[in-house]
Amino acid sequence: MAISLQKGQKVNLKKAASSGLGEILVNLNWNARPAKKGLLGTLFGGSQGIDLDLGCLYELKDGQKGAVQALGNGFGALNRPPYIALDGDDRTGAAAAGENLRINGDQIGNIKRILVYTFIYEGIANWKQADAIVTIRYPGAEDLVVKMDEYNSSDGMCGLALLENVNDETFSVEKIIQFFPSHRELDQAFHWGLRWKTGRKD
Repeated sequence: MAISLQKGQKVNLKKAASSGLGEILVNLNWNARPAKKGLLGTLFGGSQGIDLDLGCLYELKDGQKGAVQALGNGFGALNRPPYIALDGDDRTGAAAAGENLRINGDQIGNIKRILVYTFIYEGIANWKQADAIVTIRYPGAEDLVVKMDEYNSSDGMCGLALLENVNDETFSVEKIIQFFPSHRELDQAFHWGLRWKTGRKD
């Protein structure tokens, strides 16, 4: 069973009385190879593959802020700050497991908020054909599904979901689905206050 979130809907992830939240897994899957549109589509890039990257902005209770993403090799760490780790970077979209962010829910008392996003590192901004889906899993609960069901944007960055610490025992999860030209505009919209510079993967 799974719960498909609607835009603006919030669902709470609560820890059990005798334990923490455990590991929260945020999975991104997408269709890496858009459908071909005949000879002209092939010639003019219509069949170009898409390299989507999963990442997040984070803010800890002590004021530390940053990003976890493959770009800039900011893969994070699960058992030390920021208590968020990116498993790896699927450059093709062919990996069955997609890309995964792992959040140490047992450290919820140290985490203020997390903004999960995806961006197109390579390929055209055809979100409909990418057909991306984010699934949030944590122990003892139904999966939360965030579908990218809005497509009419040529911007390459999309805010997906916002996790906020409610009372050091609960994360509220809200579906966002907002598009932005770059990390900087996403940051500004959610008042993160980071300083950004252009980067590339190795």
